[in-house]
Amino acid sequence: MQPGNIIILNGASSSGKSSILRALQELMDEPYLDAGIDKFLWMLPRRYVNEPDYWRQVYRYSWLQPGQMVIEAAPLGHRLMDGMHRSLAALAHAGNHVVADHVLTEPAWVRQCAMLFADLPAWLVHVTCPLEVLEQREQARQDRTLGQARAQFHLVHAHGRCDLAIDTAQHDVQGCAALIKAHVLNGPRPTAFAELFKEGQPCLNPLNF
Repeated sequence: MQPGNIIILNGASSSGKSSILRALQELMDEPYLDAGIDKFLWMLPRRYVNEPDYWRQVYRYSWLQPGQMVIEAAPLGHRLMDGMHRSLAALAHAGNHVVADHVLTEPAWVRQCAMLFADLPAWLVHVTCPLEVLEQREQARQDRTLGQARAQFHLVHAHGRCDLAIDTAQHDVQGCAALIKAHVLNGPRPTAFAELFKEGQPCLNPLNF
């Protein structure tokens, strides 16, 4: 069976990933499944999302100083992302096209995705915009912990490689989706995950790190 495509939209909180994902689903002629990070987080019992004591089992937030937040995945978060990555690969191997928004701030997650997706038609799209724009959007949304975008900003693209980078301060949602569609359907074959796989040690289970 011919594997389906995987499109990973990787960017910091408030960069516009979810809006692009929905627009891309509508723009693509073939169905693309939304299997992004929020879909997996919302599989958890509601108390793990809504109550701080439970949420700390998924992500840990700490402050080095006022305005400087550090976000790290906790054991449950690592386990959940391990399942997400394997699920994306399984969906593609079954012939499904998949698009997923992600926040690849953990090096172990990047290594695992590289190992699982290196031999698949999988595109790594960096969704970017200036930090000041992220913070303005974060303030306006009022549904995110303030400082989250800044904490992720320098980590989410630290691995360097991507198949396409899009600045959402320069293009609107529909324009971003159109650029991604054109690149996936008419551009060169994706190479980012294969290159990342060659560059680093693969990681099948992030809980070992």
